[in-house]
Formats: sequence, structure tokens, C-alpha cells
Amino acid sequence: MHASVKTVAFIGISAIEIEVQIQMSNGLPAFTVVGLPDKTVAESRERIRACLFSMGISLPPKRITVNLAPADVQKEGSHYDLPIALALLAAMGIISPEDVADVLAVGELALNGAVTKVPGVLPAAVCAKSRNRVLICPEECAREAVWAGDNAVLAPKNLLALVNHFKGEQILPRIIAQESERTVKRKNFGCFSDIKGQMTAKRAMEIAAAGAHNMLMSGPPGVGKSLLASKISGILPPITPEEALEITMIHSLAGQMTECGLVTERPYRAPHHSASAVALVGGGANAKPGEISLAHRGILFLDELPEFSGQALESLRQPLESGNITISRACQHVTYPARIQLIAAMNPCRCGYLGNSEKECSLAPKCGRDYMRKISGPLLDRIDIFVDVPDVSVSDFARDKNDAEKSERIRERVIKARAIQADRYKDSSVMTNAEADGHELERCLTENAKQILYRCVDRSKISARGYYRVVKLARTLADIGESEIIETDHVSEALSYRRII
Repeated sequence: MHASVKTVAFIGISAIEIEVQIQMSNGLPAFTVVGLPDKTVAESRERIRACLFSMGISLPPKRITVNLAPADVQKEGSHYDLPIALALLAAMGIISPEDVADVLAVGELALNGAVTKVPGVLPAAVCAKSRNRVLICPEECAREAVWAGDNAVLAPKNLLALVNHFKGEQILPRIIAQESERTVKRKNFGCFSDIKGQMTAKRAMEIAAAGAHNMLMSGPPGVGKSLLASKISGILPPITPEEALEITMIHSLAGQMTECGLVTERPYRAPHHSASAVALVGGGANAKPGEISLAHRGILFLDELPEFSGQALESLRQPLESGNITISRACQHVTYPARIQLIAAMNPCRCGYLGNSEKECSLAPKCGRDYMRKISGPLLDRIDIFVDVPDVSVSDFARDKNDAEKSERIRERVIKARAIQADRYKDSSVMTNAEADGHELERCLTENAKQILYRCVDRSKISARGYYRVVKLARTLADIGESEIIETDHVSEALSYRRII
């Protein structure tokens, strides 16, 4: 007896169709799973055996071989339980093989027969839609699955309900996304008017948000660096449907889905400085996405930047440049998107008060140089905006917050600048100035702006990468000012944010 059911294996955020083939043959009873399964997949035979027993079904006294084809693709996870069980039921004649001929199934089976939640349902739903198949997934994952589009989704609570559905005794309802779920109210990220003073830092934040530029803030403790970073989400432009789907698939694979079923805001990730390189870039035994991928198309905030391990910081260099991260393991190579905006903050030295004669330690200024040396030159060269965040003055505390500019007003300018960039790069995969080709943007420089830039590069020995990052930043400043060309003022301001290494 033979039967088969389709399921998926995950390679990064892509779902690869896998065929679960069941063969029952004469011989000593055995239940064998082949096709590069990991320990979790191999253990599915015991979960399936217990699940069927709870339904009053015993396995036949035959040799049962489960083949996961193609055999050369590594299989991992518990979502193979449901397709293996369905193929087994079809081979035993309990359900018709035609019922499962055009389905793609994912789900873990509990010992009592319940179909329980698994990660990666959204990529599986995208795969099912592309192949015009019906997706069968756990009831808890149904709201996630429907965001792949207008495809058929069955979400049984347990295996018995699914069997009854195929027999026509209990029809499972079709899952659809409610319109109320598509319109999600924006979160309250706070307002820039709550921050006392720091006009230069607020201006730098606006520029960073407008062009998705990397930024590093340096200043003594308690001046508002972390507070500034936490409020940048409130001035970022709204997420596009394409970005939302891509971000949600990453979170789905990582098992970090929300109740809504779709990520509707740009991610903001702020890992602790004790995070390892694997936690940041991803990896581990199952090559899961890390913080840099979970922050895709959003913000990765690294507070106390020099306190991160050197290995963790150096692992960010390549993703910051390319916008993706490839995790290489002995059995597989997985590539995740990692187009992030890095916002970092640090104290000027370990004690935090370098430059303040009343508070700085006795090792100044050597302590500041040693502290800064923890961050390598190549990593600093990938940061577009460096801004000093000084102590807040008494006069700033006395000012009425109603006189300060609101986040809504800043966000309007950011959205307008992003719209200009979207129109400029509409025929390419580029979305912001930060990821654009510097050679193309260089053509927008006026002759005077070029001369200022050339002189500064020659005098300060700015690297080639740094040169084009200045051009990109100047392009963003021109977009904020709604200028089609890059003027001398734009270049001068862009250079003022550049740290000379």
C-alpha cells in the first residue's frame, strides 16, 4: 500500500515542497523515517502512534517506511507530524488518497490527537498558494496563514476533526482574514516633544529616518540617547504590504508571531549587550534568524555599543553592507534578509564623563581612546551619522514641551522624503538612499558641492566607502529639502555628521 502527502522544508524564508511517501510492506513490524530527518522528525513516529491510539486506531502489523523526498534536503521540526499521519491514514484506507492529493499540510500532533502550533506557517501558506494547493495547518496558526493571500486554508483543532471533514461528517469552515484585522491601529511610540533639548540629535534622527541611515550617538549617561532611539519608530514611514509579508515570514520562522497574525509595524529590536554573535546574526543548530534579521526593514538598536563582544560587533559588518546574512553550516547554507537601520548609543568612555572636568576619571583622556578602540574602524566606517549628545541644560528643562516640535510633524517630512526616494528607485529593488548606488547619486552633485567634498576627502583621508556614504546622506538632505540636486549646503551638513577615522 502506498500514499503520499505534500508538506514543506524551510530554507531561510523560502518553503521547499516536500513529498511524504508512505509504503507498507510485508515483514516484521517497523516504523522507519528516512530522508535526512533530525531527531524531532524521527520522534514523530511515537507522537503519531500515540495520536492514532487516542482515536482508537492501531497501526497494522506491517513494515511502514516513511520517505521525505527529496532525500538530500535536511528536514527539521515537528511540523511533519500532520502530513505523515495523513499519508499513513490514506495508506491504511481510513481516508481517500484523493482527499489529500492537492493539499499541503503542516502541524505538530499532541498525544491526545490535537494539532498544535508550529513556526513557519506563513511561508508554507505562500508556498501552497503558489502551487494552488489547500493548506492544512493548526487552528492557532490560521490567522497567520490567511495573510498569504486568497487561498484555501483548513485549520482543524485535532486530527479527528480533519478525518471527519474528509469523510463529510464534520465540515471545517474556510478561514478568511477579517477586514478589521487588516486595519491595525498604530502603536503609541511617544513623542519627540517629550525630550528636553537635544535639537542636534533630533535633527540627526530625522535625517536617519528619512534615508534609513545608520547612526551612532555618543554622550554621558542620562542625557536621552536611549529615549531618542526608542521614539524613532514614531517617525518612520508606514510599512508597505510587501514589507509586512516579508517581515512576518521571518518572525514566523523564528516562532515570534503576534496574535494579529501579521507584523504591521516596522520592527524595533534592542538586544542586551551580553548578546552573542549567534543571537545577533542568527544560527544555532537549526540556523534560525537572529536579531539582525528580525529587525529587517526596521531598527536594530544597540545600546552601550562598546560593551558588546568584539566577535558580535564584527559579525555585523557584512550584513550592514549587503542587506542579508548567510548562515553556513555543515548540512546547509541559509540566507536571511537583514536590511536594517542600525541605531547605536555609547558613553564617551567607561566612566561616561569624558570632557567633564568635575566628573571624569583620572585616566582621561586615555580611557576614552581605549574605550572607543573596542569598536573597529571598518564597523565605524559603515555608520553614516555620528552625533554628540551633550548634557541637558537647565534652560531646556524650563521650556514648555508644547513649544517643541511633535513627532507627527517630523514624520510628515520623513514620509515625504521616502516618497521621493520610492519614485526615484521605482524600477529597482532599492527602497532608500542608504541602499542606493552611490555612483548614480554622485551625478546629482553640483560642481561646487563636488569641490567641497573632494577637498574634505583629500584632507581627512575618508575611505571610498565613506565618500559614497556622504553622497547618500547628502542626497537624503536634499530630499528633505525637496531639492532635485545636491547643493553645497547638503554636502556640508552631511560632512559634519561624518566621523574622521
